[in-house]
Amino acid sequence: MPMLTQFTQTVHTLKEWAVAINALESGKTIMLLRKGGIKEKNGRFQVAHEQVLLYPTYEHQQPSLLKAEYANLVQPVPSGWHPETVRIGSWAQITDILPLSDEAIIKALLPFHIWNENFISDRLNWKPQQPIFILLLRTYKLSQAQEITYLPEYGGCKSWIDITAPIQLLDSQPVLSDSNYRQMVEEVKEVISQLTVDS
Repeated sequence: MPMLTQFTQTVHTLKEWAVAINALESGKTIMLLRKGGIKEKNGRFQVAHEQVLLYPTYEHQQPSLLKAEYANLVQPVPSGWHPETVRIGSWAQITDILPLSDEAIIKALLPFHIWNENFISDRLNWKPQQPIFILLLRTYKLSQAQEITYLPEYGGCKSWIDITAPIQLLDSQPVLSDSNYRQMVEEVKEVISQLTVDS
């Protein structure tokens, strides 16, 4: 399952908690769970682009929603705080988009991501008629991390932003090998498949 770079540069960016991006960049997870920000188009989560820079956010990180080993990594910041510059160190190919509404399946995926049971319950209860989207990401480290200036239009509860200047993707290195990534994807899909058959 080789992941070939389709573009040599991009401005398309997915915002996510910094602790989650760190876990993606270190190969500890390939999974994000999304229901969308308050300012999502049409009021629901949609994947705008499958090849995205990873933009770390800090303001809404909540240690109480993370497993203990990740909660300890969060430095709380005041409401409305943002850095003057944002470090972009990676990009990702979103290889799988799996909308799930079955609580048992979502809870069975707990070993594959960084969040805890409180996060799962919180997301299931918010807009319960909408599914939780499981995103599987093949993450690549940029050959050189980029510091971009924070702009007001980058703020707010939205998942997707376009930054003002493109960042080069050439010479990026995958965090996980093809075989390791493929194995992790297959393990996730096996859990989903098994519980779907059983239900």
